[in-house]
Amino acid sequence: MKGALRSFDIPDGVYEDDVLPIRDSCIERYGLREWRAAVLTNEIHGHLGIYSTLGAKMGVRALEEFEAMGLDTSHISALSYAGRVPPLSCLNDGVQVSTGATVGHGAFALADSAELCPKVVFSCGGKSLTLALRPEYENVIRADISEALRLYSHTPAYWARVRQLALRYWASWDRKEIYNISQ
Repeated sequence: MKGALRSFDIPDGVYEDDVLPIRDSCIERYGLREWRAAVLTNEIHGHLGIYSTLGAKMGVRALEEFEAMGLDTSHISALSYAGRVPPLSCLNDGVQVSTGATVGHGAFALADSAELCPKVVFSCGGKSLTLALRPEYENVIRADISEALRLYSHTPAYWARVRQLALRYWASWDRKEIYNISQ
């Protein structure tokens, strides 16, 4: 099955001024699959966010683990522990966009658990694996968000800071290093 795009050649003038500077290095470092997933996620999500971007990275990492890059991903499912409350739940958007395991396909679900964390159990071809954001990265996000809230409350300046952080994490956090993976 195919999506709607044959290629992802987006003219420079379409990108926001703060996104364009990281494009080439992100594509070189992490590949077009991750770039495309993160761009599409953040468009669908409505703003450039931290957890939505990390969800896109997480989904691409799961596809790599299943050796499903470039394959029809309609056979992948995801069970998220990120819940329904932002900002953590924003992870769910990135996972759905990057893997195709969507609510609409019946392949994405939220775990019925009191444990809310940036963790997703992926299944594909009879195998399952769990990806969870490593605690040291989660601690950085919590500290950065707390600091932004302390300084700006939920003002436009806060959202500008979240965007800056999301761009920094997108460009510098490698999906092969930021997740714990277990079978």
